Amino acid sequence: MSDTAAKPVVTRIAPSPTGDMHIGTARTALFSWLYARGRGGKFLLRIEDTDRVRSTDSATQGILDGMAWLGLDYDGEAVSQFERAERHAEVAREMLEMGKAYKCFSTQDEIEAFREEARAKKESTLFRSPWRDADPSSYPDMPYVIRVKAPREGVTVVKDRVQGDVTFKNDQLDDMILLRSDGTPTYMLAVVVDDQDMGVTHVIRGDDHLANAARQMMIYEAMGWPVPVYAHIPLIFGPDGKKMSKRHGAVGVKEYQAMGYPAAGMRNYLARLGWSHGDDEFFTDAQAQAWFDLDGINKAPARFDTKKLENICGQHIAIMADAEILSEIEGYLAAAGEPALTSQQKERLGAALDCVKGSSKTYPQLIEKAHFALVSRPVDMDEKAEKQLGSVSNGILEELTPHLQSASWERDALEEAVGRVMEAMELGFGKVAGPLRSALAGRAVTPSVLDMMLVLGREESLARIGDFMRISAQAASQEE
Repeated sequence: MSDTAAKPVVTRIAPSPTGDMHIGTARTALFSWLYARGRGGKFLLRIEDTDRVRSTDSATQGILDGMAWLGLDYDGEAVSQFERAERHAEVAREMLEMGKAYKCFSTQDEIEAFREEARAKKESTLFRSPWRDADPSSYPDMPYVIRVKAPREGVTVVKDRVQGDVTFKNDQLDDMILLRSDGTPTYMLAVVVDDQDMGVTHVIRGDDHLANAARQMMIYEAMGWPVPVYAHIPLIFGPDGKKMSKRHGAVGVKEYQAMGYPAAGMRNYLARLGWSHGDDEFFTDAQAQAWFDLDGINKAPARFDTKKLENICGQHIAIMADAEILSEIEGYLAAAGEPALTSQQKERLGAALDCVKGSSKTYPQLIEKAHFALVSRPVDMDEKAEKQLGSVSNGILEELTPHLQSASWERDALEEAVGRVMEAMELGFGKVAGPLRSALAGRAVTPSVLDMMLVLGREESLARIGDFMRISAQAASQEE
């Protein structure tokens, strides 16, 4: 089936600001973004903030921040559903005037009594209002809700691009409430009116909304509006095959930023979580936009795999521009509540990226590998590095220092200087690199000693070696 539409594609994401932005919401937003961007269409953001008790400004900001971190740019301004309440009510009243809806005066006690009687008779508890076809002259002077007149016979078929044709028996659809007795619109009404007014052509959302589609279609048909193309995507499961939740670890978007995953890697992994393009696992945004279509979405739930996420992220870090990495690291540190880098640390980290980004899967890993570039003198040593202290290490560094002092600070020259010491002292590279590694980084596991010296420069490298030799001499004298 072709994804080409006669009119421009318009998609949307419509999260509720009642908590952290869920990773599943992020994936739905990504799919909607890819589909629109790949077709020159529009991608819109609507904040469904009609739940005034649970909706918060901080959650709304969290949605905006999550979208910004993921790089999912949207067209125009974010729309507040709550601010459009009068428009929603206007549609409900219009349906009432057209005879597509009706006033229902049944109280909650009456509705519950109806359901108790139905349960006793083992009949359907679907509420059948006695006011559906009542004469307006019989209306009492009391609060009422406005209900849609749902079809009672036949079937409603949701033509879904992922799930296929899904059939619902109309006798199982209730006369859902459109407008509450206090005049506020329900979610089901607001969603349809907003999608229509925003020109949404394709609704991509979780398959937990599939049944809602059948009910929402009643409003589209009553108003004579075109029904959008539906694509209900499976939920994300944890490794145990159950719906992704806190028991599986992080589920909020901001948690993944705080754990140091690159946004490009996150987009790549989420795109592959329930959608496929042949056997391609690693791809760029441009490729994803060109390839993404609704037919490639799987019907079965996808399982979140942290190892696969890390592998994809590592590949993205390896090809990212240094400036982009530095910018994202600043965002990561802020999200993780870590201190910001100083200007000197930024400069040295930028110089160190070439020798650390190719083997890092997350930003914490990268920062750990670049530890040597971020610390200041005197460099603290870990337990393994301290084992290098002593007269043997000092002898090696005393032999090496004059060669480094006279060498031009280039890789070949530094490698030659180390080679001369190896030859003169009849030592293997590891024996020379051990104390040098501890002196430069205070760690026993580091990038190449040659890379570290090039990043740190002549003055800093020699100063660190000098510091180490003084500490080493003190350790040696204590041994005596």
